[in-house]
Amino acid sequence: MGLRKVKPHTVFRDHKLNHQIISGLKEKKVLITGATGGIGSSLVRMFANEGATIGIHYHQNQKQAKSLLHDIEKDGVKAKCFQADLLSTNELTLVQQFIEQFDNIDILVNNAGGILGLKDFLEVDESAWNETHRLNIQAPFFLAQQAFVNMKKHGGGKIINISSIAAKYGGSSKSLHYGAAKAGLEAITVGLARAGASHNILVNAVQAGFIDTPLQQRLINEKNLKERIDLIPLKRPGKPEDVAGAVVYLASKAGDFITGEIMTVSGGD
Repeated sequence: MGLRKVKPHTVFRDHKLNHQIISGLKEKKVLITGATGGIGSSLVRMFANEGATIGIHYHQNQKQAKSLLHDIEKDGVKAKCFQADLLSTNELTLVQQFIEQFDNIDILVNNAGGILGLKDFLEVDESAWNETHRLNIQAPFFLAQQAFVNMKKHGGGKIINISSIAAKYGGSSKSLHYGAAKAGLEAITVGLARAGASHNILVNAVQAGFIDTPLQQRLINEKNLKERIDLIPLKRPGKPEDVAGAVVYLASKAGDFITGEIMTVSGGD
C-alpha cells in the first residue's frame, strides 16, 4: 500500500488579510475621566488616532481640556469636554451627560484618581481617607454602574479602570490609603467582569507602575526618584503612552476575549 499524499494545511489563504492589531475603535464612543493629566492626555490622543468619538472629562483644568479638544477636532475627530468634580456625588451624572450628547457609551475609561492627603499613615485623618476613596473607588464604581446599564441595553461595551502598583505593594507609608482604594478598585473590576460577561460587557484594569507624569514630578524629589527607579527592573520610569497603549489594546478588537484581568504596566516592578 502506497503512502497517501496529504495536502498541506494552509492557514492563510487570503493575502489581503488586515494585519492591524489595534482596530475596531473607529466611531466608538469613549468617555475618559481625568483626561487632562499625563495619562489622560495620552489616552485622548491615542483614541483620537483610532477615530473614536471622545468625551474629555476634566475637573479644573479647562484650558488643557479645550486645547486637547482643539487638537483632535482639527483631525476631524468628534469630541466634547465635560466638567465634573468626582468628589461630589452630585457630579456623578457624567455618564448620563455623555450619553445625552452622543446617544450611547461604548467604552468608559475610569482614569481620574490621585492621593488626597499625602502624609504619613499615622497622620492621615478621616477626611483624607474618605476623599481618596471617593475619588479612586466610589466614583469609578458609580460611573461604571451607570455605563453598565446603558451597555446592557445596547449589546455590550467595555469598562477599563486605571489602577496602581500601590494596590500590589500597599503603597508607601504616605500612600497606604491610596493603595487600599486602588486594591478595592481592582476587586470591583473582577466583580463587574463576572456580572458583565453574559451581557458582553468586558471589564479590566490597567495597573500602572511608576509613570513619569507631572503629578509624580511634584510628589518626589531627585534623590527619592533615583531610588525609586533603581527598584524597577527596566531601570526607567514608564511613559504615559505605555499605560494608554495598554488601555487602547484592551478597548480594541484585540481585547475582545479579555475580561476580569489586571494588566500590569510597570517595567517588571
